[in-house]
Amino acid sequence: MVHIAKVTSKRMITIPAKIMRKYNIREGMKVKFIEREDGILMVPIPNLEDLWGVDRKHTSIIIDAIKELEAEHREEAMK
Repeated sequence: MVHIAKVTSKRMITIPAKIMRKYNIREGMKVKFIEREDGILMVPIPNLEDLWGVDRKHTSIIIDAIKELEAEHREEAMK
C-alpha cells in the first residue's frame, strides 16, 4: 500500500489517517526515524501508559511458577 504526504515549509508532514489507525498512532505520540540504505523507517514509540498490562497474558504462568516454587520450598523446609 502506498501513501503520499507533503512536507510543509516547517518540515512537518501529515500522517495519512489509515496509517494512524492501523498503527494506533495518536496525537502527542513520538515517532522514531531510522535511516536505512533504502530509505527512512518511521517507528511509533508508545507511551508508557499504553504499555500498562501488556504482559498480562504471561502473568498467570509466572504466578503458577512462583506458587510451585513456594510449595517446593515449604516441603524442603519441613524436612
